[in-house]
Amino acid sequence: MGSIYVKGCCIGSGTPKICVPIVAETMCDIFSQARGMQRKRFDIVEWRVDWFEKFHDLDTVRRASRILHGILDDQPFIFTFRTQKEGGKRPIDPEYYIKLNQVAAEEHLVDMIDIELFSGDDVVRHMVEIAHKVDVPVVVSSHDFEKTPSQEELVQRMKHAEALGADILKIAVMPQNKLDVLTLLSATEQMSRESEKPLITMSMGKDGVISRLCGEIFGSAVTFGTIGAASAPGQLSLDSLNLALDLLHKNA
Repeated sequence: MGSIYVKGCCIGSGTPKICVPIVAETMCDIFSQARGMQRKRFDIVEWRVDWFEKFHDLDTVRRASRILHGILDDQPFIFTFRTQKEGGKRPIDPEYYIKLNQVAAEEHLVDMIDIELFSGDDVVRHMVEIAHKVDVPVVVSSHDFEKTPSQEELVQRMKHAEALGADILKIAVMPQNKLDVLTLLSATEQMSRESEKPLITMSMGKDGVISRLCGEIFGSAVTFGTIGAASAPGQLSLDSLNLALDLLHKNA
């Protein structure tokens, strides 16, 4: 598994990096959450733009992103509009989904963008090309909130994302039992040996909590922790996550 650097943050090496989501509907609450993150111990911020009530107004999104940059300073952040079919808050027109991410990348409003694998190959390739022209890394993601596909399917999805030009490969699935968690971890371990791209993988919900902690062992480079509201089932508090990751790192 390879690594990439974003604002001095090495994703893909050492202890998994902690990403904290901003999930808020108003600009006031977005900035309040960001200020509440100051002096906390984490690595990356994900702005979940699908929560933002004015996501349809590009000028407002621009202003919000620039203010967030100022608040977060050198903290790298991911621009993510999660669609409803993959667990997002609000619906979005496919053409505007492309436009929104294009503006975020081309105008350097963010440090990384997240594009969903099932947006379609042409969309993913187009967005990767746009982002790479301005040196913005792309997370290509796939989410399943109902089940855990087979190990072969999970690996195939990640390899497909890699073939489309992704810089980081992300998979999140819902386990129906403990064996499903092992399936996700096995796919992660396999892909970490077969790919040169950093991985972000997780099994969601209570059964999958272990997958959010053991990335250093199995090959997931980023995990998600919360300061307040969670953006997906099973996310741990930032303090608990730091404690567990430190313990595993010292003894792994």
